[in-house]
Amino acid sequence: MPLLAAVIAFEVGSRYIFNQPTIWAYDTSLFLSAYLVGLGGAYAYQKKTHINVDILYLAVSPKTKRVFDVLTGLLGIFFMFVLMMIAYEKFGEALQFNYRKMSNWAPPTHHFWMMLVVSGALITLQITSNMVKDIYYVVAGHALISEPEEEDEDDGN
Repeated sequence: MPLLAAVIAFEVGSRYIFNQPTIWAYDTSLFLSAYLVGLGGAYAYQKKTHINVDILYLAVSPKTKRVFDVLTGLLGIFFMFVLMMIAYEKFGEALQFNYRKMSNWAPPTHHFWMMLVVSGALITLQITSNMVKDIYYVVAGHALISEPEEEDEDDGN
């Protein structure tokens, strides 16, 4: 994030103060933004900041919430698998045919496709980790690993 802010600040200064816009700042900031979103997905999933249908999710017991989480986790893994397969194919094409972004700077795009494969794998690992904990909770009736927010949730607070 600080690197992205620095690139944008540099471009603003170059463009509006020195009247010398760069040809690389837009593409660089676009790729950095994509990296933040793609690689931040696993972190968001770990912290449970992803989207839920709260009107239904908040009205059910902790055990039912875990069942919902397992079902949505399966859908998420399927989506990530499709994303990784397509991105891996695009990565190969980008290397083979030297695909470049259509701009004045024309940077190569293969790294973007590989980032999607890596971020898909990281998100899949995080979903799998959460699913193991959720399945254990549904079967055993208590958390696999005691976490403060889970204890508050179980007490009804």
